[in-house]
Amino acid sequence: MNIHEHQAKQILKKYGAIVPEGVFALTVDELVEKAKSLNTQKYVLKAQIHAGGRGKAGGVKILDTIEELSKAAKDLMGKTLVTHQTGPEGREVKRLYVEESSNIDKEFYLSCLVDRASSKIAFISSDQGGMDIEEVASSSPEKIITTKVDINNEISDKDCEEIVKIFNLNNSAKTQAISLIKSIYQMFISTDANMVEVNPLILTKEEKIICLDAKVNFDSNALFRHPEIVELRDLNEEDSTEIEASKHDLAYIKLDGSIGCMVNGAGLAMATMDIIKLYGKEPANFLDVGGGASKEKVSAALKIILSDKNVKGILVNIFGGIMRCDVLAQGVVDAAKEINISVPLVVRLAGTNFKEGKEILDNSGLKLISAENLDDAAKKIVEAIK
Repeated sequence: MNIHEHQAKQILKKYGAIVPEGVFALTVDELVEKAKSLNTQKYVLKAQIHAGGRGKAGGVKILDTIEELSKAAKDLMGKTLVTHQTGPEGREVKRLYVEESSNIDKEFYLSCLVDRASSKIAFISSDQGGMDIEEVASSSPEKIITTKVDINNEISDKDCEEIVKIFNLNNSAKTQAISLIKSIYQMFISTDANMVEVNPLILTKEEKIICLDAKVNFDSNALFRHPEIVELRDLNEEDSTEIEASKHDLAYIKLDGSIGCMVNGAGLAMATMDIIKLYGKEPANFLDVGGGASKEKVSAALKIILSDKNVKGILVNIFGGIMRCDVLAQGVVDAAKEINISVPLVVRLAGTNFKEGKEILDNSGLKLISAENLDDAAKKIVEAIK
């Protein structure tokens, strides 16, 4: 689960990080009124969307007066920002944030995330802040260091020293940076975060270490422990079909392709997507119905896939372990008859009650294409949509 910059900064501040003073609002009038309380020579106006690259898209502005702020806020509120992370459809700005300006001396990059390969927490630091870290990694990989930390109650001073050494700070600023690392680590562990990114982290001319921007992502599987974080969820920033899928406990992510996928098991779902690409087409979604899906859940999944207008065909790939193939087949048949599916539908079943499931499909009266295995299924769906 993602949250907005202003929310991320408040959480970081709670754990001891230094952030600029700021205010957010859902209307321009409210924003301008709140901004009058800020003690600053310039106002930094920021669009609040769940995507990076806002500055290049015109979503960040530095303004001299409250009058300029009011005008800029009116122009920005309701505007659709298109960045490298939003896709071509962009994101509409529905909330704004204003903070005090900072006298920047140097900019750095700092993030931490779960490193699943090593079962550790990886801190990534660079002296090239304010830039896309992917660009830095490509052009100047030597300017990035990764420090992997064992998961404990606290992070050691030795690890903190390693993380901040690339910043090349004097003793005072270095002490502040180490304190920040400890704050971020504590916040990361305590909130079940997946990722915290501060870009840029700045050193001001007054020699203060400040988080000028912040992005935080939380482990959705742990949200039941954090109702206060759940309250920060902004459904306006999420895909409507993904929201609907979550109501049925379906793991669904919308993609840009034309072949809808309904699969049980994340690994099998990834393999299904890969083989579709191997045969020259793109998957329209990732959808894992889970190991014990009911007929109703399967029906809901199929409806969600078909709500995507880009879907030209559907591949159902089920290996029955806990899930029974006859239950899946009945769910597919019921949903297909209710929705009146007009796109090709290829079904591959294997495992528990496979024969019973195939019999249900064969006797359904629907124009289904049966496949023997995954390779056969991928070939048939790609051919069918041609």
